[in-house]
Amino acid sequence: MKQISYSKSILVKKQYDVIVCGGGVAGVAAAVSAAKNGLSTLIIEKSNILGGLGTLGLINLFVPMCNGRGKQIIFGLAEKWLRMSATLGWDTIPEEWKDGEPKEPTTVRYIQRYSPAIFAYQLTEELKKSGADILFDCMAVDPIMDGNICKGVITESKGGTEFYPCRVIIDTTGDCDVLRRGGIPTVSGENYFTFITKSISLDSCQKAIDTGDIGRIYESISGGNINLFGDNQPNDIPQWSGLTAEEVTDYIVRNQLLILEKLKNTNRKTREIITTPGMPQFRTTAHIKGDYSLKVEDAYRHFEDSVCAINDFEHRDHLFEVPLRTLTRRDFPNIITAGRSADGTGYGWDLLRVIPPAILTGQAAGEAACLAIKTDTAIADVDIKALQAKLQKENVMIHFPDSYVPEDKTVVIHGKNAAEIDGGHM
Repeated sequence: MKQISYSKSILVKKQYDVIVCGGGVAGVAAAVSAAKNGLSTLIIEKSNILGGLGTLGLINLFVPMCNGRGKQIIFGLAEKWLRMSATLGWDTIPEEWKDGEPKEPTTVRYIQRYSPAIFAYQLTEELKKSGADILFDCMAVDPIMDGNICKGVITESKGGTEFYPCRVIIDTTGDCDVLRRGGIPTVSGENYFTFITKSISLDSCQKAIDTGDIGRIYESISGGNINLFGDNQPNDIPQWSGLTAEEVTDYIVRNQLLILEKLKNTNRKTREIITTPGMPQFRTTAHIKGDYSLKVEDAYRHFEDSVCAINDFEHRDHLFEVPLRTLTRRDFPNIITAGRSADGTGYGWDLLRVIPPAILTGQAAGEAACLAIKTDTAIADVDIKALQAKLQKENVMIHFPDSYVPEDKTVVIHGKNAAEIDGGHM
């Protein structure tokens, strides 16, 4: 492929202790955590709202945060923000969980669907209260590397091409954009044919009126409608990595035209699309090739460097701990990631990419970055006990109780044994 050389002088802007690239839920959690520790923090977001897939991408769902037996596993900022999302917008928190963990065992799971726009504004408030700075409509384009040290990031915005120096970089773009361009090893994934819009109809409006619940007004019209296991993925539709403009465009055009065809067969006076995804709804584009990759067979395993406990959102009982090593590479001492770009293999990646674990790994990344700066240590080498103590103080469960582990520890994912699926991407 032909290449050209291109260079120009750019303006050097304010230096920060921590720069967070990407304003999804993981990025906001990282920025809030860093700023509350007194470090100068900047978060860079290419759109004009925070929340990423959880708001702009219309995947507005806190997946189950319990073990499926009435025991809550996920706490920290994920718990705080789930409850926050229900204060100003409509909510779907089950009655059994309205007042916290149920007193009696239940198979009803702790879940919450929320207003994407209101939640996005609440995240803005959280960020500003923390003292972090934010740049909207600004893209983190390239990290400037000095060997294996990141010196800062080049941005593109209305102000042109600019450079922001920093001491630690946190990549929460969701696609590992900054890490990939900095030469940090990453793993690309594949994405199924899924695309969801938010719509309303006269029928849904009537349901909202009848129930007195504005949340009932929402319906959806899907383009592709393939689940996370790839069931019924059409043979003539590719699985996109989502890492090129051509792939992103192909995905968007196919889905928009499919939805348009569906609309042609409905009564235009009885329905309306009220919002369409403001970003591709890809779940697994790229993740760091970290110091450790979370796997299905890690179920019920305790890690000495765990930064949070999580549960399987699709299956009951399965419990996991997330090692700091899934977010770091020891050979790149001042970079860390979180959320969708944490290192997981097969279904292990799916466990990490959804909203509650993304928030917790973002929170851990922010705290780890602060500890590394304050102790002049590589992020991968921070005092793990000190990091865990700080996270526990912020109400994060580090190790799940052994009493929650079932007698039968066989792990079956979507009807398949873990060993059958873990070698390939889910």
